[in-house]
Amino acid sequence: MKNTREPSEILPADSSHPETLMLDITHEKCPMTFVRTRLALDGMAPGGLLAVRLKGEEPHKNVRRSVLALGHAVLSEQAAEDGSVVLTILKKDPAPAG
Repeated sequence: MKNTREPSEILPADSSHPETLMLDITHEKCPMTFVRTRLALDGMAPGGLLAVRLKGEEPHKNVRRSVLALGHAVLSEQAAEDGSVVLTILKKDPAPAG
């Protein structure tokens, strides 16, 4: 059966954590890896979890570094058998204006 969904489509990650969204960006290149991640995070409520599946050392380092620089937390990094990595990101509250 052919997979017809877009590679960067946002989907529920699994039924055990229904509030976790899954973003597959394994076919994206930098800087689009972070752009897609940022757009997904911007559309989420604080406290939400985003599981980002990506492939390659450069996207892994860049997405992780950029997410942390924005003040979010990387809760886990899990390597998959296909060489991809899944980063689980906790969206933090926006910084108060002031």
